[in-house]
Amino acid sequence: MNDAGSLALTATGLVKDYPGEGSATRVLRGVDFAVDRGELCAVVGPSGAGKTTLLYLLGGLARPSQGEVWVAGKPIFQLDDEALSALRNRHLGFVFQYHHLLTEFDAADNVALPLRVGGLSARAARRKACELLETMGLSHRLGHRPGELSGGEQQRVAIARALVTDPEVLLADEPTGNLDKTNSEAVFALLMKAAHEGGRAVVMVTHNPDLAGKADRVVRMEDGAIL
Repeated sequence: MNDAGSLALTATGLVKDYPGEGSATRVLRGVDFAVDRGELCAVVGPSGAGKTTLLYLLGGLARPSQGEVWVAGKPIFQLDDEALSALRNRHLGFVFQYHHLLTEFDAADNVALPLRVGGLSARAARRKACELLETMGLSHRLGHRPGELSGGEQQRVAIARALVTDPEVLLADEPTGNLDKTNSEAVFALLMKAAHEGGRAVVMVTHNPDLAGKADRVVRMEDGAIL
């Protein structure tokens, strides 16, 4: 870790309980976590270790039972839902194992969507989306819908959508889980570029030991805690 001023995201004391019959199940057990700008951190561990739950809390997609996360200098769980949604749209990017692209939109309009949500005009949003897709080698796919793209292309479009608002933090949950080795390495290279050249903090949950080994830092989780 570098000095506190370089940290893009910090979490302290994260606990997450899920109610059950009789007693709650504790999925996270007081996790502290931080990631620097310009760093790609891989989070690894067995299924059920709490990796995805941690990622959802870091991104404000779920609220913790205890603890806090700071993004852009703000304690995000002190925000109401509307303010938290606005912060997510501006400061956080998300990539999931499944691309979650809208089937009725072409690649460029899928990437432009977060900009439209943020209030940018349709023309300006599409122009910026096209420019970003072109830098990712997808200039020939701008007008193609998700069903016309390969799995690797779909995930590259999903990464472009996550990056188009220029977020400080990019959170990726098994982004190569459905891809072959060649496409997995291409997607990982884009995430590494987003960190090293884009100055973003990138957190990637992965079961792929080869990719994890190439990350700047590896965090291992077991039984809801960081080892």
